[in-house]
Amino acid sequence: MTSEKITVQSLYTVTDEELMLMSSQNPELRFERNANGTLGTMPPTGGISGNREIKAGAYLFNWVESQELGEVFGPSTGFKLANTAVRAPDVAFVAKGRLPEGWDQQENKFINLAPDFVIEIPSKNDSLAKLKAKIEEYIANGVQLE
Repeated sequence: MTSEKITVQSLYTVTDEELMLMSSQNPELRFERNANGTLGTMPPTGGISGNREIKAGAYLFNWVESQELGEVFGPSTGFKLANTAVRAPDVAFVAKGRLPEGWDQQENKFINLAPDFVIEIPSKNDSLAKLKAKIEEYIANGVQLE
């Protein structure tokens, strides 16, 4: 059995509302919007990546909570960056006082800021070039640490 890589390139741009609706209707998939408005998908990870993701999130959460430093978010959280991309890092941290007022009252809205810190756990589906581009985008949009 061979594995084929399928690439779908969209010419249609996706709004915040459409992206949120698609995400809620397809909870088994993770979507991100690129800065040009096109859609990107991330397939489910294997056990190793999923385990690393939850451990990293748990360690960060425990530290942040014990020090009252801010909030930690998981991979289903969309952050709308200054360049209009919506990214969902595996783990994200936002320092106390930086979250927009009312962020916790808007279940169906992306958080409109770049996190202070993100963790991206590479899986076999990720290319080094794609990860580097994401890191550069995060930094260009205000993420302090990755």
